[in-house]
Amino acid sequence: MATTQQHIRLAQDLHPRLLRFFTRFPPAALTGATATPEPVQIAETTSPSDPNATATTTTAQSPPEHTYPRNRNPFLAFKNPRTGNWHAPHYSLRRQAELFKLAKAHDVLPLMPLSPKHPEVKEQKRIENGLRVQGTGIGKKVKGKLWERTLKGRLEDRRKAMEGMPEMIRQWKERGHGRGWKKWPK
Repeated sequence: MATTQQHIRLAQDLHPRLLRFFTRFPPAALTGATATPEPVQIAETTSPSDPNATATTTTAQSPPEHTYPRNRNPFLAFKNPRTGNWHAPHYSLRRQAELFKLAKAHDVLPLMPLSPKHPEVKEQKRIENGLRVQGTGIGKKVKGKLWERTLKGRLEDRRKAMEGMPEMIRQWKERGHGRGWKKWPK
């Protein structure tokens, strides 16, 4: 009894948009609704014309009685099981974000259904994906300009040329200041 009084007091303090949302789509925690239909026993025979056939029972899901299940998530797209057509979410992403801001302000966030705009889902995506800037991930590189991409190789060539400079100077002096010299440093 005390919990119903708390729910009534909470409902009186809610924003009208949140109140309309919870009236139209009551939370599964409060209604006790299950997300999956109950299995049904179906009797099957191997052949309808065979008199010696034995009946076997199998469990199968009952077909939906109506097009839209009561406990469907209004924030996600829905496929009609009878026609196979997809229906858009009942609330747009902008309206979802507004509802979640109101729910956070009124401390009823745990009663809201999951959505791409749910703060917990957004935080989880941020943790998984990290910073979405090219080249900032592990093992990622930015393409860069041509001179940036070739800088490392050119610096390595210069380092090797500087290490071999005494030998090159000796050869230069030996061969006569440019006569017959083929190895110019670049």
